[in-house]
This record gives sequence, structure tokens and C-alpha cells, in this order.
Amino acid sequence: MRDATSFDEFYSARAERLVRLVYARTGDLGRAEDCVQEAFIRAWRRWGRLEGDDPVGWVTTVAWRLAIKDWHRRRREHDAWRGRPDFRTDVPAELLELRDALGRLPRAQADVLLLHYLQDLSIRRIATLLAMPEGTVKSHLSRGRAALATSLDPGGAPA
Repeated sequence: MRDATSFDEFYSARAERLVRLVYARTGDLGRAEDCVQEAFIRAWRRWGRLEGDDPVGWVTTVAWRLAIKDWHRRRREHDAWRGRPDFRTDVPAELLELRDALGRLPRAQADVLLLHYLQDLSIRRIATLLAMPEGTVKSHLSRGRAALATSLDPGGAPA
């Protein structure tokens, strides 16, 4: 039995945060919104089974995989999403700066940082999601944090 109230509460609590994560990964807010919306549609279809398990992890994984699949497909079509201006005025400048800084990192480092800090996923969960050893996740976190600190520090040298 699906409980619409609990799903609505779940959606309200997680959707915006998940859009920010996927946007930071893809660099395209419209695509991020589409991936997250599709993930929540799929979650609603399974809500009776997901509600007692880990719906946050499940919907994050689905949105993430949709974004990666979409990114790879669009990359094959046109490899120019990095550096493209975002003409939406409702995107905070800090998020655009973070997106650009993450775009300069190796993909694995950026992915691990996004999942850990924007989605609060554990190292174990990230390792499972990205199919990499936990030690590698820790290494990517450490190196990625150092690179971002340099890149985002106004007094530091650009990365």
C-alpha cells in the first residue's frame, strides 16, 4: 500500500537537494531536474516497498545513474557542456562556481565529493554506488577536497 503523505514529505525533504547534486554532476539544470523527477516517479511506483528500506539511497542512485547515462549519451552527441554559460537567473553564483571547480577535477573525485557532501552518503554507500573500493573513495575525497580548497579559495592559486 502506498502512502501518499509520506511520499510527499519524502519528496519535499529531498528533491531540491538531489537536483543540486545532479546539476553539479551534469552542469545542466534542466537535465538535472528531469533526472530527479524521473527518479521520484520510479520511487512512487515502488513506494510501498521502498518506504521501509533506504528510499534516500535508492532515489539518489536512480537519479545519479540516469544523469550519468544522459551525460554519456549527450557527450557522444556533443562534448561541450563544460564552460557553457547557464542562462538561468535562479542559480546561485556559488553553485555555478562550484560546478566549474568540480568540472576541473578528475571525474571520479568530483563524483565522490558530490555524493559525500551534497547527498551525505557514507563512504561505504559511495563505494557501492560507484563500484570502487572504500579506500579509493577515501583517497578521492582527500585529493578532491585539497583541489577544491585551492580552486575555491579567493586568496589561493587557481587549480
